[in-house]
Amino acid sequence: MNVKPTGGQYIALALQWVLNLGLLALAVILAVFLGKETLHLANVLLNTGEQASSYLLIEGIVIYFLYFEFIALIVKYFQSGYHFPLRYFVYIGITAIIRLIIVDHKNPFDTLCYSGAILILVVTLWLANSNRLKRE
Repeated sequence: MNVKPTGGQYIALALQWVLNLGLLALAVILAVFLGKETLHLANVLLNTGEQASSYLLIEGIVIYFLYFEFIALIVKYFQSGYHFPLRYFVYIGITAIIRLIIVDHKNPFDTLCYSGAILILVVTLWLANSNRLKRE
């Protein structure tokens, strides 16, 4: 039996293609920035002796992992049948807050609030990976 697609299905398919092409373009851009960050990390490693270099190195490593996690999220999107898993967004959120703590740690109360946000995200991750909510 041959069923003809409706107009709404054509629109959904076209939007899916637009999303896929946009994500592929974003992945290429992120890969370029990942390469740029690699060069920056190499530069920081070669310029030892500065007091700020350890903070720059740690900040650069965390930014490197942020780019890497976004690329992994895009790859997982295509592998899981055009679906973004929640836990990858939580991983990215935790990494971003850790970077924020490293960069801006002057106010102890803000750092405590950021740590509380990380705790909430870890609990969310634990709940999302529990047997009741696990989809994969």
